Amino acid sequence: MGSKKILLTLASIPAALGGLYLAAVMPRVIKKPSKKPFVGKLYAHRGLHDNNSNAPENSMAAFKKAVEAGYGIECDVQLTRDGIPVIFHDFTLARVARYDKGFESHYPVHNIDGSLGVRGKVGDYSYEELQHFHLLDSDEKIPRFEDFLKMVDGKVPLIIELKIEAFDTGVCPVADGLLRSYKGDYCIESFNPLGLIWYRKHHPEVMRGQLAEEFLKDEKDEFHSKIWKVPSNLLLNFITRPDFVAYNYKHERNMSRRIVHKLYHNTAAAWTIKDQDALDNARDKFEIFIFDSFIPDMKEKAENMKEKADQFIEEGTREYTQL
Repeated sequence: MGSKKILLTLASIPAALGGLYLAAVMPRVIKKPSKKPFVGKLYAHRGLHDNNSNAPENSMAAFKKAVEAGYGIECDVQLTRDGIPVIFHDFTLARVARYDKGFESHYPVHNIDGSLGVRGKVGDYSYEELQHFHLLDSDEKIPRFEDFLKMVDGKVPLIIELKIEAFDTGVCPVADGLLRSYKGDYCIESFNPLGLIWYRKHHPEVMRGQLAEEFLKDEKDEFHSKIWKVPSNLLLNFITRPDFVAYNYKHERNMSRRIVHKLYHNTAAAWTIKDQDALDNARDKFEIFIFDSFIPDMKEKAENMKEKADQFIEEGTREYTQL
């Protein structure tokens, strides 16, 4: 009897671990906000931009072009030193920001492409000081989030990425203060689980998404620690309870992503799709599509995408890629 009990105990360990894993990756499954305004749509990543034009990434010109073309918009929000929410992707300024004439620094950042970038982070400057810089080779300035919302004015759906460095969630209540009075459709997302936890506690009615990828495959050394397997495999979903998972489409075979999508019927967003072939291949694996670097050709496929999106909304399920 003793040996039988030991065998039964050993046999139960994999089942217990499997149950814990499924509990860990479980997204929000009850009292979910409507996903109808967001699924089956294309979102211009940082606006309909071209960094070699007068409409670079996260500029008002790029956002206006996206609105005029009827695309949804994905953009990035973070705080200035004086607490103003602005739209800018990187925490550091050098890659995209350039000094205006008369405000040059003796200590610029020398970028790989030979350009002279602005030194420091967005949070090192006040909003007024940031207006002394322009975006790449354009005349565009770093826009205020408030001005962006006024311009879009509900014309297209928005995916707002909250840029949260380490443990500072200060951007969440400030951005939320503006979004609560916004009349259009929007959802939020973040790589940092603390952003989702903040929204889960303070504004659960808002659709929230977890950004992720297989970080160990990233070229940046900072992501090569094995601790990044936790967010890569969505093991904090039991705390954040995301309504959608926005995953690097190149890593769509990630097991946790597929389980969350299939087992829990969680909405799947793909980022960042950069050509038509990739978009066509992603249509059967995702419901939300974030793109840049090309103009999607969806004339023949729009009806099919809408039909699949409607099925996903109404039935809460669809045909999935086999695990």
